[in-house]
Amino acid sequence: MPAWTEPRTAPPTLLPAIAGIFVILLALPVFLIAGWRVSGWALGAVLWAGSEGFGALLSRLQGRTGNLAAAGVVAFGMLFRAIAVMVVVFAVAVSDKWLGLAAALTYAAGYSANLGLQLVAYYTGPKAGAVH
Repeated sequence: MPAWTEPRTAPPTLLPAIAGIFVILLALPVFLIAGWRVSGWALGAVLWAGSEGFGALLSRLQGRTGNLAAAGVVAFGMLFRAIAVMVVVFAVAVSDKWLGLAAALTYAAGYSANLGLQLVAYYTGPKAGAVH
C-alpha cells in the first residue's frame, strides 16, 4: 500500500498555527517597506485568525463528542469557513481591488504555511493504530 494512502493519526496543530502566525507577522514589515496599505494586511490577518479560531472550535467539538454526527458538523463547518473567508475577500475586492488582493495574499500566506506544516506532520507522523 502506498505511503500516502495509509491512515495516520491526526497531526498536532500548535506548531503549524505558530508557523502561520509567524508568516502573517513577517508579512507586516513587507507591507510597510513596500508602502502597501496596512489595512489589507490587517484584514487578511483577521480573516486568517478567525478562520483558525473557528477551525479549532470545530476540532474541539469533534474531539469531545467523537461521534459521526459531530464529524459531519465539523466537515460542514470547515467548508463554511473557507467559503466565508472567500465571500469577505470577494466583497472587499469588488469595492477596492487592491485591498482585496492584499487581504487575500496575506490570508493565503498564513494558510499555506499552516497547511504545509500540517501535511509534513501528517505524512511523517505515526500510522493510525501504530503503538509507539
